[in-house]
Amino acid sequence: MRAFCAILVLAAALRPTPGEPGEMREFVEARRLMVEKQLQARDITSKQVLAAMLKVPRQEFVPADQRQHAYDDGSLPIGLGQTISQPYVVALMTQELRLKKGERVLEIGTGSGYQAAILAEITPNVYSIEIVPELARRARAALDRLGYRNVKTKIGDGFLGWKEHAPFDAIIVTCAVEPVPRPLIDQLKDGGRMVIPVGAPGEVQRLSLLQKKGKRVVTTHITDVIFVPMTRAK
Repeated sequence: MRAFCAILVLAAALRPTPGEPGEMREFVEARRLMVEKQLQARDITSKQVLAAMLKVPRQEFVPADQRQHAYDDGSLPIGLGQTISQPYVVALMTQELRLKKGERVLEIGTGSGYQAAILAEITPNVYSIEIVPELARRARAALDRLGYRNVKTKIGDGFLGWKEHAPFDAIIVTCAVEPVPRPLIDQLKDGGRMVIPVGAPGEVQRLSLLQKKGKRVVTTHITDVIFVPMTRAK
């Protein structure tokens, strides 16, 4: 009986949300199937992450000609040589952060704004940096349109982090870099976590979890990935 009740509770938690006013039901259903088949069927177990992925309308963060593919199991181009990550990768990186409500999180590479919106469903203290001005403006417009005004954004070099708002409980990096930027490590709290793709452009990179423990940084390999490279200011 207890097992049956637990199943009912989980099913209720993952029932499709109405979405944004006027959102087409096909997108709501596609989002439900994404969570069920791409996330739950793999290894995404965090209720917070699943709820966030179920709520945020991914189609609002992709170009108009890609909206019909918004919930496909893969990355999509968003212009200017950048992509929006595969839904599973977004969920996995968010789950590995182990965010708690109220914690302060820094995102390097705002991109489309989708990852920032997912983070904002878990904690109100989200900071995001994007070096490409046009992408930063698009992402800010999408976040504002959907009501994510608790996400603070800026145009800048993510390698340097956002010192004015440090230290952070968590940092998520959505572009590949090697080695790990020292400013980002310095801006982590003691006990803080960073999820970052480490490796060279055009090669398979190591998605890594870094945990700061005093003066030590403990690194754990999560999986292999391919991300666009980090862009530096000239």
